[in-house]
Amino acid sequence: MEQPAEAHQDRVLGFRVSPINARRWQNFRRNRRGYWSLWIFLVLFFLTLGAELIANDRPVLVRYDGGFYTPIFRTYPETVFGGEFELEADYRDPYVQELIEDKGWILWPLVPFSYNTIDYELEVPAPSPPSARHWLGTDDQARDVLARVIYGFRISILFGLVLTALSSVVGIAAGAVQGYFGGTLDLLMQRFIEIWEGLPVLYLLIIMAAVITPGFYSLLALMLLFSWTGLVAVVRAEFLRARNFEYIRAARALGVGDRTIMVRHILPNAMVATLTFMPFILSGSVTTLTSLDFLGFGLPVGSPSLGELLNQGKNNLQAPWLGITGFVVIGFMLSLLVFIGEGVRDAFDPRKLFS
Repeated sequence: MEQPAEAHQDRVLGFRVSPINARRWQNFRRNRRGYWSLWIFLVLFFLTLGAELIANDRPVLVRYDGGFYTPIFRTYPETVFGGEFELEADYRDPYVQELIEDKGWILWPLVPFSYNTIDYELEVPAPSPPSARHWLGTDDQARDVLARVIYGFRISILFGLVLTALSSVVGIAAGAVQGYFGGTLDLLMQRFIEIWEGLPVLYLLIIMAAVITPGFYSLLALMLLFSWTGLVAVVRAEFLRARNFEYIRAARALGVGDRTIMVRHILPNAMVATLTFMPFILSGSVTTLTSLDFLGFGLPVGSPSLGELLNQGKNNLQAPWLGITGFVVIGFMLSLLVFIGEGVRDAFDPRKLFS
């Protein structure tokens, strides 16, 4: 008597998966360094996704005259709280705070500064050292370092994830076409990729960023031009190996289209090798963005950037907390990504999968 399909499936974190994927998850968990790095990374990433709730110069919640207000999400004029001007309320102004506290209360975020908030009440010249008011000190423009680290961590990871996803799509498509069709097309594309990879990428990015106004999407497009080649060789090799398998020949004989064969029958096998490279591509994307920001050719001026924080540390050697903070944060982030990549590599290792 045959078992139902569900009997041949296991559960991972509450989701039904095939036995082979459950085995891969168990292999990943055995790599304790990669497993705990994944959880630490996910916690930090999801916390920084709500950076506005953690570090902001606007209150999270205001209770005034029996009503609740959320300045973190909406803009309120000063007149709402009994002020005289129709302009947006400045919640850091003692006058506005006094108006609100007379008829209610203010709930501030854990860090009452945003990434671009300038603290005009510093007792020492900027950059100021760590204190109870600024836990990691301020930079040379009197902005809170901890707030900029939180926002900078988020934008670095989001940038890296988007770039990794887009470059993977382009690289997988190019490698699949090369490996499946082969022949002259494969030869021409290989020569083009060899020339393209031989270009001095960092110098070209600097030149292009100097010509084009840098921004999140423009910088993403520029880096995508040179980052898609990382997966081409891996995918091409898998398609070259699989295109002559018996079941692929049988599918062709039955009249199955090339697109269907590539997507349904060969691509799943190629994705196994591809997934092991993605954490390393992500760490490389973050490193490149940090390098451009450090050199001043990255995100727009004023953006929360870890590379810009390192540059400030270089320019302000009398404020060692700037360089130390940037180094620790970037080193810790890249270490987590590398450890996760090692765990994924072990999870998909066929020698460990069937041992």
